[in-house]
Amino acid sequence: MKLSIGRTARAFTLIEVMVALFLLGMVVAAVYSSWTAVVRGARIGLEAAAEVQRSRIAMRTIEDALTSTRMFVADGEYYAFEAENGSKAFLSFAAKLSESFPRSGKFGDFAVRRVTFGLETGPDSQSQLVLRQFPLLMEPDIDEREHPVVLAKHVKKFELGFWDARAGEWIDEWTQTNQLPPMVQITLQLGAKDNDFQSKPRDEVTRVIAIPAIAVPAKWQMPGP
Repeated sequence: MKLSIGRTARAFTLIEVMVALFLLGMVVAAVYSSWTAVVRGARIGLEAAAEVQRSRIAMRTIEDALTSTRMFVADGEYYAFEAENGSKAFLSFAAKLSESFPRSGKFGDFAVRRVTFGLETGPDSQSQLVLRQFPLLMEPDIDEREHPVVLAKHVKKFELGFWDARAGEWIDEWTQTNQLPPMVQITLQLGAKDNDFQSKPRDEVTRVIAIPAIAVPAKWQMPGP
């Protein structure tokens, strides 16, 4: 009788150990799952904050350039204001840029340069917003052609609008390349980095930028660009 009781006690002890291990495994799995969710959420939050900051920097760069625009009608081939919407949207114009503008140190005293903001396909097959620039009367060098400044990656939308003062409305195409629009509306939207979140783009950032400069008529212009 005593031997039977001892075996039963040992059997129940083994079952209790197995149950305890099972419960411990469940607790560890739950803790790991919660920790993974927290880390993943924090990472997504940091990436979203970084994307918002990149949007602001990109917008500020475009604004700095637009508010420094120059236009001399007699030299329209150098000062033309060109833009296009669509999958390969771009904005190109001449501006007198400050020393704090990206890559200004590279160009030295050549403050008046043609700048081009445009959408291109990046190495990851996603659209990115890039900046190229070169002094007037010169061709862009190989570094600018092959290694532009990348202002934003994973761009879902880059749209341009132009204020038509005569019609009193916004238009999406600017054909008067020898004239400057009084205002330009820029809309920029970045997507998420991970494929799991591609279907949820970030919020749009839209800014209206007034261009203080006007096109200088040929009769007021000194010879040369």
